Amino acid sequence: MLEKNAQLLVYKWLKSLRFLDGHASNISRLVNTEECRLYEMKSHDCHVFMQTLIPLAYCDLLPKGIWDALTEISHFLEIYASKLNVDHIERLETNIVETPCKLEMIFPPSFFDSMEHLPIHLPFKVKVRGPVQYRWI
Repeated sequence: MLEKNAQLLVYKWLKSLRFLDGHASNISRLVNTEECRLYEMKSHDCHVFMQTLIPLAYCDLLPKGIWDALTEISHFLEIYASKLNVDHIERLETNIVETPCKLEMIFPPSFFDSMEHLPIHLPFKVKVRGPVQYRWI
């Protein structure tokens, strides 16, 4: 998708990042700029990466349609916040139906499994049961 120079630019940017204590681990130590790879990311680091860093890192590097689809997923992860707005959840509920369709036009079929279908059901569960953070295992 991205040319090698753009990938290297993103990985160098990731290497220079610093977060507040407790927000995420030191992502810069997980970055290998020579191979353009991330190693040993914990699930919370992946969540921070998807919600916070993807919209910032790729806004000028990806075509607008691809960046929009990835940003929609990033915004959807706000469903895990401790305080939720019902109007916002209803807006997510209507928008999340189109997002997997957009992703299917970008990524190959081998990218998808049943987990990509799961977000469609989450806004309803949040409206019925309340914030997700109180039900995490």
